[in-house]
Amino acid sequence: MHDTSDPLTETALITAAKREARARGLAARATGEPRWGVRLAGHALAHYAPPPGAVVAGYWPLKDEIDPRPLMLALAGRGHVLALPVTGPRGTALTFRRFCFGDRLAEGSFGTRHPLADAGPIVPDWLLVPLVAFDEAGGRIGHGAGYYDRTLAALRATRPLRALGIAYAAQRQSRVPVTAHDAPLDAIATEAGVVGTR
Repeated sequence: MHDTSDPLTETALITAAKREARARGLAARATGEPRWGVRLAGHALAHYAPPPGAVVAGYWPLKDEIDPRPLMLALAGRGHVLALPVTGPRGTALTFRRFCFGDRLAEGSFGTRHPLADAGPIVPDWLLVPLVAFDEAGGRIGHGAGYYDRTLAALRATRPLRALGIAYAAQRQSRVPVTAHDAPLDAIATEAGVVGTR
């Protein structure tokens, strides 16, 4: 039996549990179809849409992620200003630049894409958050760099903010391991519906 009263042991156990949850989530993500983002958009708009006037930060998807762009396009059609994140050095929060479909994008870190510097900075009210695994309580496992955890904590310290996870339904797990540093999501939208709303 492990002695979890030892902080080093506890940290090692959580790290191992996150690694396992991440591996299961990535395997589940690989079975999905990015085009199911259209279904996801319908559920999000029906059950967890941002209020009028909210600035919404989306993201440019990696090749095997469910596509958030149908939802972003629909939100732009409803008059929402959009933003995309810019990834800085490891250990920092994301920053955001204004985005319109058709804008030129630059290659970012980890295969991401973001607006050019002249797009101008903007602060979102509503954040679409990519993930690798999630649970119904709003727990989220990402790729492990901590960018979104730092970003959510920083933004929530200064303004009301909603964070909507974007994922395939198959990425849901009964419980994902989280610590006090892991920022929770307010809800998660999938191609099968919206779960964990608060």
